Amino acid sequence: MANATTISVPAPTFGAALMRAIKSFGLLRESWVGMIGAGLVFFWVIVALLAPLIAPFEPNAHLQPFARPGTAFAQGGTFWLGTDNTGRDILSRLIWGSRTVLFYAPLAALTAYTVGILMGVAAGYMRGWVDDVLSRVADIILSFPVLVLYIIIIATVGASGLNIIIAITFASAPGVMRIVRGLVLDLRNRDYVAAAQTRGEPAWRIMLVEILPNARGPLIVDACLRLGYVIITIGVLGFLGLGLPPPDPDWGGMVNETRQMAIAFPHMTLFPCIAISSLILGFNLLADGLREISLRD
Repeated sequence: MANATTISVPAPTFGAALMRAIKSFGLLRESWVGMIGAGLVFFWVIVALLAPLIAPFEPNAHLQPFARPGTAFAQGGTFWLGTDNTGRDILSRLIWGSRTVLFYAPLAALTAYTVGILMGVAAGYMRGWVDDVLSRVADIILSFPVLVLYIIIIATVGASGLNIIIAITFASAPGVMRIVRGLVLDLRNRDYVAAAQTRGEPAWRIMLVEILPNARGPLIVDACLRLGYVIITIGVLGFLGLGLPPPDPDWGGMVNETRQMAIAFPHMTLFPCIAISSLILGFNLLADGLREISLRD
């Protein structure tokens, strides 16, 4: 009798999956929508990195209250976007505020994704009681209105950068978990997963090395969209007075502090709103571009 030949199914390595993810970003030039989105995001990243060099004034310095855009400062310089009711330069606060947004938003999204991915991979691969427990926890959290949940958490634990990250993670991780779970339920039946099980690889390796890298496409797109949602959340919390404690620049807080003077001095609220909208638009267009590229592959 002829000996049976064992055919091993090579599983995509994590390094190969990472290289394909990087290549997807490199292919953005094929999508003008993605290029515009990447340009907007890159613009604000550069602004945040160069804030100490390009900000014309100190962000918390009280200089000349209620100055209109383009007003020249007697001691030198120009208020290109005007000042607020306490005399702080709006352009300088927008520039420094971009650092706040681009630090806490990606960190909060990354934390939420880490928790959500671990929950989703475990639920989708392990199934059984693990899936039941994690899915029920996610359903309970997702049943609450998101904004109300944020307000309850921040009002309970207090307003700070760390607490904002905790609140966003607690409210966003279940949504990520549901997406990852659905992807894993499909990928767990692939040949390379069966081959890894036959080789006796531990469950954690199969979940994190064999399955997770192959779910990268939808997750990258969703991450860009979710970053936009997180930026909205930080802005809304700042507007409600539940964001970062003053006087540090916070785009949502800038709108909140000057909203009662919006009719007489619209520049005080208009420019922070434009900043928030442009960054959110950048991440949304970037997500659309990545999705468009993934559909071509």
